Amino acid sequence: MNVLIVEDEGIAADRLARLLGELQPDLRVLEVLDTVKSAVAWLRSNQSPDLLFFDIHLADGSSFEIFEQISVSCPVIFTTAYDQYAIKAFEVNSIDYLLKPIEVEKLERALLKYDALQNASPQIDLSQLQQMLGQPLKSYKERFVVKVGEHIKAIQTEAIACLYSVEGSTYLQTEEGKKFIIDFTLDQLADLLDPSVFFRINRKYIVKISAIQDIVTYSNSRLKIVLPSLDHNELIVSRERVGEFKSWLDS
Repeated sequence: MNVLIVEDEGIAADRLARLLGELQPDLRVLEVLDTVKSAVAWLRSNQSPDLLFFDIHLADGSSFEIFEQISVSCPVIFTTAYDQYAIKAFEVNSIDYLLKPIEVEKLERALLKYDALQNASPQIDLSQLQQMLGQPLKSYKERFVVKVGEHIKAIQTEAIACLYSVEGSTYLQTEEGKKFIIDFTLDQLADLLDPSVFFRINRKYIVKISAIQDIVTYSNSRLKIVLPSLDHNELIVSRERVGEFKSWLDS
C-alpha cells in the first residue's frame, strides 16, 4: 500500500510513519509534505496513492483547501489535535478521523477500515464537510459549582483564566485572581471545555486564550506565556505541545 502523509509537525509525521511501518511492514510512505501548496503540486504531478493522511491545520492553511484545488479520489484519514469537527460527516464519506496524539489501536482500526473499503471509491463531499466544519458534536461546560465557606457559588466558564493541578487537587482560577477547588481532574476538564477557547499547555495547566497577556520564546524550543491573574504569572508550554499550541492560536 502506498501512502502520502501531509503533516506540518515533523515529530508527528515521523511518529505516524513509524507506526504505519510497524502495523503494515509492506506499507510505503511515498512522501511527507507540510503545506497545502506542496500537497496540491504533488497530487497533480503523481499517480494517486492508495491512502492519504491529512492533518487538518497545515502551515499555510487548512487541508480542506486541497480539495478546492484538485480532485481527490482516494480514501483520506484526517488527523488533528482538535475534536470539535464533524466526525460523523467524515465517516459517512468513508473517511476516518484520528485525534493526536494518535493511538496505535485507533490507527490500526483505521487501516482495517481502509482494507474493508478499498474496493469502493469514496469521494470527498466538500460542501458537507465545510458546512459541518467547526460545529461541536456536543455542548461544552458553561459553569462550575464551587464551595465558598458554607456557601455554594456558580462560576461561569467565560470568567475562568486557567485551571491547574497542585498536589492532587484541581483549582479553577478566575481572571480576577480568585481560585477555587473543583472536583475534576485535568483530563476530565480537557474533555468538558471548548477546545477553541481552552488549551492544555502541559500536564498541570489548562489556559484560556483571552487570558494570555504575552507569549515569549523560551529555551529548548518551548514557549513561556504570561497570565496576569496568576501570582506565578509565567507558565511554560511543554516542548511536545508547542506545535499544537501555535496551531490553536492560529485557528
